[in-house]
Amino acid sequence: MVHDVRSQRRSERAAASGIAYAVAAFASWGVLPLYWKQLEGYPALVLLAYRFAASALFMAAYLSAVHRWDFVRSSFRNPRMAGGLFLASLLIAVNWGVYIWAVEKGHVLDASLGYYINPLVSVALATLFLGETLTRPQVYGIALAAAGVLLMAVEAHVAPWVSLLLAFSFGFYGLLKKVLQADARASIFLETIYLTPIVLAYLFWVGPSAAPETVADVFWLAGAGVVTALPLLWFSEAARRIPLTWIGFIQYLAPTLKFFLGVFVFHEPLGPGRLVGFVLVWAAVAVFALGSRVSEAAEE
Repeated sequence: MVHDVRSQRRSERAAASGIAYAVAAFASWGVLPLYWKQLEGYPALVLLAYRFAASALFMAAYLSAVHRWDFVRSSFRNPRMAGGLFLASLLIAVNWGVYIWAVEKGHVLDASLGYYINPLVSVALATLFLGETLTRPQVYGIALAAAGVLLMAVEAHVAPWVSLLLAFSFGFYGLLKKVLQADARASIFLETIYLTPIVLAYLFWVGPSAAPETVADVFWLAGAGVVTALPLLWFSEAARRIPLTWIGFIQYLAPTLKFFLGVFVFHEPLGPGRLVGFVLVWAAVAVFALGSRVSEAAEE
């Protein structure tokens, strides 16, 4: 009896800490545009280069502190794993680069849309490449999201390529990570360290124009590693403690915060067609999430 009570309390503490880690991770990603706005005078490629270099440095310090270099060595010695993580680093470079550019150029709402539709894209990719079966609510959700994106494209007379690039680059990134089953900490480090020599060469080639202009900029640029790696580490801790269905609901905190920042802080235009498109995507998310939950409950 006492053992059962203690076990239940441990489970409750693990769940509570898991929820806290998940909220911290997705809230951090949600307000990240505020961080990049502090550095909007720098080109997106320069910020991307600093982000990779600073993230690699932060993860090296973290792995040294927790004595987990064994995961890195084992991953690096596996040609399939090493090659897969190099491809993952290219995908995340596209995702980070487009995201930074979007914030700098006033497309935070497009970034928000990209992360709303990302889970639906991930399910579609899993169906195509992993043979997973779509439930009826998931089919409806993907169709609604596609209708919303199409409506926005018609109104703007151009495809929302920022949203689509963000959704598909991160979707393929997640698909690759699922196939590889790599240790989260080792993979974050390797994904950043693979491209660090290239980004350092780029910064050297660009020269003085990439140098920090003020003391404050030095701290903002150095902090890019912290704001990149910490949420990823928090997410991995959350994934260990709570069911993925819980994370599935909490993950929409990030694009929702981005949406409110885009509308109320950065005052980006939200015309009728675009608003209806967002409503369709929100409906798609609701159908998708609730349908997935009902499906899992039925399996239990």
